[in-house]
Amino acid sequence: MLARLRQENFLKKPVEPINSMERRIDIYKKGTELMHMDEEYHIAYVDKPEESAWGIIGQGISKYNRQKAGDNKFQRLCFVIHAPDQEIVGGLLGETYWDWFYLDLLWVKDELRGRGYGHRLLMVAEDEARQRGAKNVYLDTFSFQSPDFYIQHGYQVFGELQDFPPGFQRYFLKKQL
Repeated sequence: MLARLRQENFLKKPVEPINSMERRIDIYKKGTELMHMDEEYHIAYVDKPEESAWGIIGQGISKYNRQKAGDNKFQRLCFVIHAPDQEIVGGLLGETYWDWFYLDLLWVKDELRGRGYGHRLLMVAEDEARQRGAKNVYLDTFSFQSPDFYIQHGYQVFGELQDFPPGFQRYFLKKQL
């Protein structure tokens, strides 16, 4: 995917190896609105997002899972959009394990929505997941968020919880990578 993006002039420069602490993926402006990104913003890979969330409970369940199902080759995945002043104005958090990519969070600041940043984040994250060996991706989202965004990117609904939160639905989606 990154090679294709370079060929299509979406990427300005080669991407550094995945094990680097941070890598910048600068995006060229493209004629269509979907591909349009301002040059002063960039998407960066963050190798080790905040570790404290897992703590003892996360380590305990991970150990149990390895004993039952084998090494999951767990890796966190994080891309962020930096503004010119380095403020984080969007990003994507996920995990790869057992040949799956779990897309946990995708957010873009309100004033940047509709300008292709979510699309770009999704594309680079799916590509990174493929490079790690993921064959599928899954996520959940709410009806007041953007389930149509994922459906337009080839995701299929495989589950739904009604009235969660009250008056809305929670959707579970998957896609083959």
